[in-house]
Amino acid sequence: MGSDADLRELIQRALDEDIGSGDLTTTAVLDGTETGVAQAVSKGDIIVAGIDVFREVFFVLDPSLVFEAYFTDGRAAGKGDLLACISGSLKSILLAERVALNFFQRMCGIATITNRYVEEVHGTGTRILDTRKTTPTLRDFEKYAVKAGGGTNHRFGLYDGVMIKDNHISAAGSISNAVRKVTGTIPPEMKIEVETKNLREVAEALAAQADIIMLDNMGIPEMREAVSLIGGKALVEASGNVTFSNVKEIAQTGVDLISVGALTHSAPAADISLVFKSKE
Repeated sequence: MGSDADLRELIQRALDEDIGSGDLTTTAVLDGTETGVAQAVSKGDIIVAGIDVFREVFFVLDPSLVFEAYFTDGRAAGKGDLLACISGSLKSILLAERVALNFFQRMCGIATITNRYVEEVHGTGTRILDTRKTTPTLRDFEKYAVKAGGGTNHRFGLYDGVMIKDNHISAAGSISNAVRKVTGTIPPEMKIEVETKNLREVAEALAAQADIIMLDNMGIPEMREAVSLIGGKALVEASGNVTFSNVKEIAQTGVDLISVGALTHSAPAADISLVFKSKE
């Protein structure tokens, strides 16, 4: 998830955005000397992700706070489970509460939906991938959450993988031209992926010796034909309109990979509450 310094800088920006010139409510209600305990409680079945980010928000705001985590990332938690406990200055806990929960709920939500997709294709040998459809500046967090949920990270950005999409093909004139232009400009170990939308393009990508062939928005029968045509000469990725209801059927066509934008662009936040208790 990047360096510790990067993490703290991002958290500080989020805190500054929320607190601004000061918390009017907390300043009025508390004199700053009160101490107490807050418990993070899951209100549903989730996969935990981002417990360290959750903790770090409190520490960035107030290093004197005490944080105890009861779950590690990747573990399943159920309704009513106590995830973590924060104790110390009530003012500090209240100031950090919303930002901490925003990060944590978002990451747990992504891990939870990812795990559901992974379970749907269990036993097929197909891997579930994320995409670049992430929240700006939060990609590291969100892709980390995908891994915590059992998914696999696709490329992190434009810099660490080649994906020749329809607009690249249009600009180059053909799939063959696009692949030829890319070959030799990248490290030999880097794979070339080509997006295709029909069997004719699949055959062209195969002839151009693409390493990964993406089947974009194809129907199930056409996917089966494409997998047969490729015959193991390239990895096959399915993409587009993937849902819980069809992901298993897509996996059963024999594709190696299924990329799901919904893992990050449509994951609902996990329902987690911070419950305050008086410190005895």
